[in-house]
Amino acid sequence: MKAATAYFELRRRVAWRMSARELTREKLQSDLPFVYASHRTPMLRRLSGLDMRLQENKVTNLKIAAGCLDGLILRPGMTFSFWYNVGKPSRRRGFLEGMYLQNGKIVPGVGGGLCQMSNLIYWITVHTPLTVTERHRHGYDVFPDAKRTQPFASGATVYYPYVDLTIRNDTSSDYQLRVGIDGDCLTGEWRTSSKPEFRYEIVEKDHSIRSEFWGGYTRHNALWRNVYDTEGNFLREEFITENDALMLYSPLLSDNSSHEEYVR
Repeated sequence: MKAATAYFELRRRVAWRMSARELTREKLQSDLPFVYASHRTPMLRRLSGLDMRLQENKVTNLKIAAGCLDGLILRPGMTFSFWYNVGKPSRRRGFLEGMYLQNGKIVPGVGGGLCQMSNLIYWITVHTPLTVTERHRHGYDVFPDAKRTQPFASGATVYYPYVDLTIRNDTSSDYQLRVGIDGDCLTGEWRTSSKPEFRYEIVEKDHSIRSEFWGGYTRHNALWRNVYDTEGNFLREEFITENDALMLYSPLLSDNSSHEEYVR
């Protein structure tokens, strides 16, 4: 296992070195003039049976990551890589033990909880003309849908360094990522140098839950987006992605289940 991890880490580092000219590290602390997409999400959730300390540590991890990412400029033709900019989450850098999802179980791990940042960045990105070039989804559906505000599987998981989130700017405008902490919420937005031309609405299709022969359940859906002009006129429909996951809870649970949904 360690040998495989080292191999994939080396592969990622070689890929970064070979494409360094296309990977952005440039920052601008003054805001670009237009907001294309924004979102905010609570950092602390009430989760049955889980150590609240891990969630509090997650806030520390998110603050460190925000310091690495806030202000990044994505110029035309350039690519954003989550891990290229955040770097390895280590104790030496101040990262603490947070929550990791590993083989369907929540376990403590240094840097845990950073998926909330990658989720947020992915969600605001699909509301822009930027191109997602690498995105991964957990193979597990961990918590029921109670209080879910986004479609199932609308996030992006990350695991250093080989499970990454990368985004390329194929437009003619500059984009700027702003992320930070506002009270108990993680906030993010893509700003741009040109007035937005489109508005995007994310829709879920082909949602299904299947009872499998081995006694468990799996879940499937597809995410699409409707594209509108600034006057609200429908222009087209675009496919985003398909998702499949093994459910770790019964789909027959009521909305009053003891779990509160944690957006991964």
